[in-house]
Amino acid sequence: MHVFWFLPTHGDSRYLGTAQGARTVSHRYLAQIAQAADELGFEGVLIPTGRSCEDSWVVASSLVPLTERLKFLVAIRPGIQSPTVSARQAATLDRFSGGRLLINVVTGGDPLEQKGDGVYLDHRERYELTDEFLRIWRGVIAGNAVDFQGKHLRVEGAKLLYPPVQKPYPPLWFGGSSDEAIELAGEQLDVYLTWGEPPAAVAEKVARVKAAAARHGRRVRFGIRLHVIVRETSKAAWRAADELISHVSDDAIAAAQQTFARYDSVGQRRMAALHGGRRDRLVVAPNLWAGVGLVRGGAGTALVGNPHEVAARMLEYRDLGVETFIFSGYPHLEEAYRVAELLFPLLPLAAREAGGAVRLDGPAGEVVANDIVPGRLPARHAA
Repeated sequence: MHVFWFLPTHGDSRYLGTAQGARTVSHRYLAQIAQAADELGFEGVLIPTGRSCEDSWVVASSLVPLTERLKFLVAIRPGIQSPTVSARQAATLDRFSGGRLLINVVTGGDPLEQKGDGVYLDHRERYELTDEFLRIWRGVIAGNAVDFQGKHLRVEGAKLLYPPVQKPYPPLWFGGSSDEAIELAGEQLDVYLTWGEPPAAVAEKVARVKAAAARHGRRVRFGIRLHVIVRETSKAAWRAADELISHVSDDAIAAAQQTFARYDSVGQRRMAALHGGRRDRLVVAPNLWAGVGLVRGGAGTALVGNPHEVAARMLEYRDLGVETFIFSGYPHLEEAYRVAELLFPLLPLAAREAGGAVRLDGPAGEVVANDIVPGRLPARHAA
C-alpha cells in the first residue's frame, strides 16, 4: 500500500467556506508540509493544477532540494502545453530530483477555465487532443525521434537529448470517468486515479479500466484520491467533520454547486450526485463522507472514523485493486502528523518495506501514536 499527501497550493484552512482560520499560500508553508510528509514516511505528494493554484512545476522544482525521498505528482496539461516542451521539462525534473517525478495527465473539466487558457475544445475533442499529446510525449521522452500528424497536433523530427532517470519515462497517472477517459487510460496510462466513490462504484470503474487495458494487451495500476478525518475515537472524528463545514452556509453550497454544474466532467457530476447539495445525504457509504464536496470541486469525499475504521475501509479499497491512496486534510500540516501517528502503524506500507520512516518516535523511542505494534493490522484485516 502506498500513501501520498497533498500540497494545498490554492490555500489551506481549518474550516471550509470561510476566511476564518485560513492560511495564505507561501513557499515556507508548502515547504513545511512537504518536509513533514517526507519525514513522516508519506511516499509522495500530489500538487494540484489550475488557475486557482500556484504553478505545480515551479512548486515541485523549488521543493525537490528541500526533501530527500518524497515523490512529486505534477500535472501536464494537453492543449495548454506543447508535448515536446512538456517532455523536456519532465525529463529535467526527473533527473534533477533523482527519479522522484510522477506525471498527472489533466485534460481539464471546466470549459470557462479552458477558454481562459485558450482551449476551445469540447469534451470529446479534448480527449482526442490528449491522446495525440501522449503519443508524441511518450515517444519523445522514451528517446525516439517522432514524426506525427494528427487532427490537433503535428510534429516533425521531435526528439529529446537529455533522458529522464526513470525508464522509459516517469509513470503517467490519470483520472476520468467518461468512456473516452476509460479507453485512454487503458491504452496509454500507467496508473488510473479515481476520486473517492463508494466501493461498489470504484469496483465498477476498476473493472472497466482493466477491460480497456486488456484490449490493448496492457495492465494498469490503481489509486484513489480522498480526504481523511481520523481521530482516536469515532465520535471525535465525526465531530471534526461537522466542524470542518460548520461555517458553510446554504447560499455557499448553492453557489458552489451552480459553478460545478457548468463543468463537463463526468467525474464531477458523479461527485455531486453523491450528496445532491444536501446536508442530510453526506454519509454515502460506511465511513465515507461527502461533506467536502458541498463547496469543493474535484475530490469531495473523506474517510471519517477512528484509526481501525479508516484502515479497514482502506483495506476494502485495496481488495478491489487500489494500491495508492492520495490523502489530504485540513489544515494539511497538522493533519499530516495526525494521519502518520494514527494510521500508519495499522497499514502495510510499501515505504516501510523500502526502509523509509513511517512513524513518529518520542524521546525514549516509544511510539507516540498508540501502543500497538507498528505494522500490525486489526486481526480481521491481517495482511
